[in-house]
Parts: sequence; structure tokens; C-alpha cells
Amino acid sequence: MNQLIPIQFKLNGKVIHTEVQPHQNIIELLNKLDLKGARESCGQGLCGTCTVIVNGTAVSGCLEFAKSLDQKDVRTIEGMEVNGALDPIQESFIETGAFQCGFCTPGFILMTEQLLDKIPNPSDDEIRHYLSGNLCRCATYPEILKAVHLAAKKRVAK
Repeated sequence: MNQLIPIQFKLNGKVIHTEVQPHQNIIELLNKLDLKGARESCGQGLCGTCTVIVNGTAVSGCLEFAKSLDQKDVRTIEGMEVNGALDPIQESFIETGAFQCGFCTPGFILMTEQLLDKIPNPSDDEIRHYLSGNLCRCATYPEILKAVHLAAKKRVAK
């Protein structure tokens, strides 16, 4: 019999009180909370589709237990827009067509934000290296490079 574990954490700025199963991963919890942006794909932390930000660091939601979120700050793709407006990174992905099916896009966008926080004007090689843990089956990599460069320009213009 699994005993439920009570946890409290901040999710996209809102305090959440919930109970989780000991074996439940972050993606399963987010699905329960009706957040579908981060998805489980490979189940091994190799594709980046399940990326979420925990205390400012990107983690693979398919590998991390939900109980590890207790007392932490979590952000998902759903938390990027402010007052109904898309983040400049989200805008840049749309403007450059840096997606086809969109399955991998949330992970790429969250990783791009982390990249631009560390390296405000990255080179193509820096972008490729930093985003190398994210896979796009539609192969929109040239457009993703353009989106990251455009987002970097938009951030400077802010």
C-alpha cells in the first residue's frame, strides 16, 4: 500500500498543497494538476521534452520524484507568459517557425531562457552545446538557432 506524501511548493507563482505517491514523478504530478506543456517522451531524461525549472535549474521531470518538489519553486512553460502576453522567447519561436509539431518546444524554450540568462548573446556553437540535451524529431534546428538569436536581441531591446 502506497502512503501519500503531503508536499507544498510554488508552481508558476502559486502555492500548491497536494499529496503525491512515493514513486510519482514530476510529469505525472503536473498532469494531475492539468499542466500539459512538459511531457514524458523518452522516460530517460535524454530528450528534454519533460524540462521544468526547479529553484532556477532545469531538471528532467520524468526522472525526478514529485516529492522532491516540497518547499521548492517550480516553473513550467505555462508560467512564462505575463498578464496574457507571451515571453519574448516564445514570440521568437513563433516568428521564426522554430517548431513543427510543437512536442519539444516547451523544453527548448525553457532551456533557451536558461541559456540567455547565462550567456546573453550566444554564438551558434554555444546555442548548440547548451541545447544539446533537447531533441526535435521534426529537425527544426536551423529555425531554433534563429529563434534563440532573435530572443537574445529582443531581450536587449527590452
